[in-house]
Amino acid sequence: MDINKFREVINERIRISIETQDEWDFGIENCWKKEIEILSEDVSGTIFFLENECSPDEYSWISEVLEEVVECTHSKEILDCYKSLMNKFPEECKKYNIDGVIKNAEYVISES
Repeated sequence: MDINKFREVINERIRISIETQDEWDFGIENCWKKEIEILSEDVSGTIFFLENECSPDEYSWISEVLEEVVECTHSKEILDCYKSLMNKFPEECKKYNIDGVIKNAEYVISES
């Protein structure tokens, strides 16, 4: 996984969100596509990133695309790793309904 590329996309996602105040902006959708591609291209690299380098902010931004990443990779390992970080990032979990995101991703896994 290209962590620097991922962080560039997250920074672009933040910039667009601040500038447009529109969560359905075309630029945001493009950022989501790039995030999904980066997180899906190397399952073991993504797991390494989550376990060792993921910041609380990055964890919360990933919640926007977790379902799609799980759908693309069919990786229960990514989902389990993401889920295991709930204890590490409890504030983000409360603020962004990470539990709901995880439940939706678990449904995706169960259907594949």
